[in-house]
This record gives sequence, structure tokens and C-alpha cells, in this order.
Amino acid sequence: MISKMIVKKHKTRDGRLILAVCDEELVGKIFDEGEKHLDLSSNFYKGEKRTEEEVKNLLKMTHIINVAGKNSINFILKKGIISKEEVDYTKKIPHTQVIILRDD
Repeated sequence: MISKMIVKKHKTRDGRLILAVCDEELVGKIFDEGEKHLDLSSNFYKGEKRTEEEVKNLLKMTHIINVAGKNSINFILKKGIISKEEVDYTKKIPHTQVIILRDD
């Protein structure tokens, strides 16, 4: 069991769910490396602690996921939502954005 992730739910104009998922210790920080900029300090990532089970249930309804941090990325990898090749790194912090195509 990994530590709880910080999750913030957002909605698109047409009501689709966007999730921001981040390791707790990274929320509020900014990472710069060359031209790469990973900003986890905005309100976009300032959500609530969620368990793996809660995140798993949210993923069933999600259309876009922004993920940052080793634990959060590993969770998404274990769920088969992304592959290792889809993970980018800024200052050794793994992150990715996923768009899930759904019929709803």
C-alpha cells in the first residue's frame, strides 16, 4: 500500500472529469530543468488525500488525468493506464498527462 495521493477533481465545460493526482510531498512545489517547467504549486493540484481504492473508482469516470510523483505514477502504471514510455521527468520527478477516450 502506497501513501495516500492528493487528488483534485475538475470538470470541463461539458462536464467531463479531469483529475490531478500528485504525491503529497510534492504539492506546492515547482521544478525547473532547462526548458521544462513542472508547477505543482497551483490550486490545480491542491486537493484532498485519497486512498488507492478511491482513486481507482474515480478513474472509471475520468477523461483526463494529470499525474506527478513516483507513487502516483507507479499507481497509474500498475492500473495499465500508461506505459513507462509515456512518463516524462523534470528534476527526476516523474509526471504525465493522459487523455482517456470514452463513449459517454
